[in-house]
Amino acid sequence: MTPAYDVVVVGGGPAGAAAALALAGRGRGVLLADAPGGPPAVGEALPAAARMLLRDLGAAGSVPGDGHLPCYGNRSVWGSAEPASVDGILDPHGTGWHLDRPLFDRRLREAAEAAGAHLRPVTARPAGRHADGGWTLALHGADPATEVRCRWVVDATGRRAAVATPHGARRILGDRLVALHLVLAPGDGPADTTTLVEAVPDGWWYTAPLPGGRLLLAAFTDADLPGARPDPALFRRRLAATGPTAARAAAHPFPPHASPVRAPAHTARLDRVHGDGWTAAGDAAAAFDPLSSQGILTALWSGRAAGLAVDAHLAGDPHALGRYTAGVTGVVAAYRRNRTTYYGLEQRWPAHPFWHRRRSPGPRPPRTPVPVRERAERGGNPSGG
Repeated sequence: MTPAYDVVVVGGGPAGAAAALALAGRGRGVLLADAPGGPPAVGEALPAAARMLLRDLGAAGSVPGDGHLPCYGNRSVWGSAEPASVDGILDPHGTGWHLDRPLFDRRLREAAEAAGAHLRPVTARPAGRHADGGWTLALHGADPATEVRCRWVVDATGRRAAVATPHGARRILGDRLVALHLVLAPGDGPADTTTLVEAVPDGWWYTAPLPGGRLLLAAFTDADLPGARPDPALFRRRLAATGPTAARAAAHPFPPHASPVRAPAHTARLDRVHGDGWTAAGDAAAAFDPLSSQGILTALWSGRAAGLAVDAHLAGDPHALGRYTAGVTGVVAAYRRNRTTYYGLEQRWPAHPFWHRRRSPGPRPPRTPVPVRERAERGGNPSGG
């Protein structure tokens, strides 16, 4: 007999785990399909405000947990050559975290399983629809191969939106931002628990500590610009032209023969976040530029909101999915305002393609050298939520 669930959540990252937690907490039968493999996410910063979301999800007792680093502040070189900082000790919610992302994601999935969700390390792909509107999904990676049935699917597959786009949704791109990132070996200098953002003529750099004394080094630029090539020598030359970023990286050895990994970091959204039998959450619904995004915090929020909306819809609420759409629309609008403001603060290279593309047609905002306040409050990160 084919196993049946109320909802199958496709994707086991923060958004998918949060959706499964919310649905299981409402007594729904949930399968969380978490396909193994792929490069692990790195460099996530989670603000202290996430404590409230984790509490609402019922996971505050186990997530984040031990194994992460405290985040005590954020530094920036933005809008001028003078560094500025925001001290995390001023956050009313307490101290944030530099996450060990694989550990964080695993604990979220374990929390969903403890709440009653069924966790499978498989890829779930729609294989058919039923007359009552339900789905059959094929589970790839299962042994033996199997199928399951469900009433609804939550797409938490990241920027691919692997369920939504084949079923009527259209991906709308907002820019061409990419990240080139590399993890440096543990250094021998004093511990630095801050993040650092530094603007340069063709984009910006981000560094943050990782557990084990390592350092994440990431460069952001547009995909069509020369600096976007994942060439180790070019990466090192561009790094040498920076200021505080190069000084911080100098305390950490480069791994032998290491090449930076190129990853998408562009702004994108779906033209609709739900359709016939599906709802999108996390980066599948809307993915943001890491500078001014809410990062992993948005993934947790949208996953929980999507799960609650699906539960209410299946219970007969005709407006639940519309409310979810309005919530995502509001988050996207706030992101656009923040992005325009923060990029508008950097006026040193107005003719360079990267910065010219991000110039606001409206009045120039007042100058301040601390664009990373958004990170302190919202948990921006170079690898998405």
